[in-house]
Amino acid sequence: MSAYLATEDHGEDHDGRPASANSYRSPRQRLNRGRKDVGVIGQAGWSSSVINLLNTIVGAGVLAMPLALSRMGITLGVLVILWAGITAGFGLYLQTRCARYLERGSASFFALSQITYPNAAVIFDAAIAIKCFGVGVSYLIIIGDLMPGVIQGFSESAANIGFMVDRQFWVTAFMIIVIPLSFLRRLDSLKYTSVIALISIGYLVILVFAHFVKGDTMQGRGAIRVVRWESAVATLSSFPVIVFAYTCHQNMFSILNEINNNSHFRTTGVVIASIGIAAFIYILVAITGYLSFGNEVAGNIVGMYAPSISSTIGKAAIVVLVMFSYPLQVHPCRASVDAVLKCRLMKRSESPQSSPSRLASLPPGVKSGPSSRGDGMGETRFAAITTAIIVLSYIVAMTVSSLEKVLAYVGSTGSTSISFILPGLFYYKISSPDSPHHQRLMKEDDDEEDVPGSEDEGLLGGGGLKGGLWRKTLLRRLSLALAIYGCVVMVTCLITNTVFVVATH
Repeated sequence: MSAYLATEDHGEDHDGRPASANSYRSPRQRLNRGRKDVGVIGQAGWSSSVINLLNTIVGAGVLAMPLALSRMGITLGVLVILWAGITAGFGLYLQTRCARYLERGSASFFALSQITYPNAAVIFDAAIAIKCFGVGVSYLIIIGDLMPGVIQGFSESAANIGFMVDRQFWVTAFMIIVIPLSFLRRLDSLKYTSVIALISIGYLVILVFAHFVKGDTMQGRGAIRVVRWESAVATLSSFPVIVFAYTCHQNMFSILNEINNNSHFRTTGVVIASIGIAAFIYILVAITGYLSFGNEVAGNIVGMYAPSISSTIGKAAIVVLVMFSYPLQVHPCRASVDAVLKCRLMKRSESPQSSPSRLASLPPGVKSGPSSRGDGMGETRFAAITTAIIVLSYIVAMTVSSLEKVLAYVGSTGSTSISFILPGLFYYKISSPDSPHHQRLMKEDDDEEDVPGSEDEGLLGGGGLKGGLWRKTLLRRLSLALAIYGCVVMVTCLITNTVFVVATH
């Protein structure tokens, strides 16, 4: 997102004319638009972008996949995992397309809402902030719940030391580690911690697969459902678990801003690689874990293994995973809070230059004061918002032992919004043939067709004038379908959560 990247003010060309995103460039320069566009040029590599996005996707929810399969059956469960990956990946792909309408390095949900639905910008970013904040708090709660058991697994005598089995102590201790990571401006700076988190995921996958191969859980294994499901209600209860397992869209714009080569080919590759690897992990854990315990499988499969050093290390791996995933939630939460505060200031201002309607009419690449700069969040503002998020999340994690019911509703609304509804609506609106932003981009794409070998040719793009128009029309219709699908998923999840909450009481 634009708030985390340092930029220099190149508001004018050498001859004094305003510098738009694509003004006064030769066809060869336009060919490399994805790499050398006006604005903030990122420094992140392709691999670090995949690592950070994959770490955002794959979390502790992977351990609940076998339970979802037990309720749906293997056939339907695998199909739902694949379908959820395709729809989530399409939402990410639409985000890469939407980013082309904005100045390089400034893509965000807030920036897009300013040129599509400016009156709803606050609602969009508030939903994202609440969702990311809730997930971050849940990570701290997981740390506090698991660490006492991890310590006792390594040393039974630790139970005699009071603070070693105190969840509040461990939440506080791990905050010392995550606080410095949360103050990093660039998502790319977290690539090394993301590697460690992915190593933890790798260990958990190997642990589940090894127990399946060893067959040490077969004695008490329940029945296996290959085609039949448990019931429609049970299937619907597990559907949100799988759909929300791919939620990573809150960090996609930051990745697009920071990647050094944001060509269509490279950014699509990031999406395909991240979603593909995540889907493979989910299916492998789901099938091997389910076949190990059958219908007796629980929500956390690691907790079902007999006490041993390997299972204790597995629990520690979950702690490491969520610990290094916490900063990945602070990053988009901070950006959304900053956007909400900016929008409120813009509404209070009487200057027409800072009104949302004026910002919405600006073409990509044209700046309008500090709010559109890549370094719009100053050091003091950055530190204040980050501190507020960390302190509030710490207080909630110390005082609340479970956010399951709250997160169920937050996930049903926030996750579906940022994964399906917003990407679909944004692209459908901004790619309208009547949109001035779309007409400008079409003009540049037409100019590029005279230059062979463009990397922007690929999935649903390029391929000649008639073919390009056909693909863009199809893409626009599919984006609307994704938004409608997101609304259906939201309603389904809300109804399912309400039914189960009532049932628990």
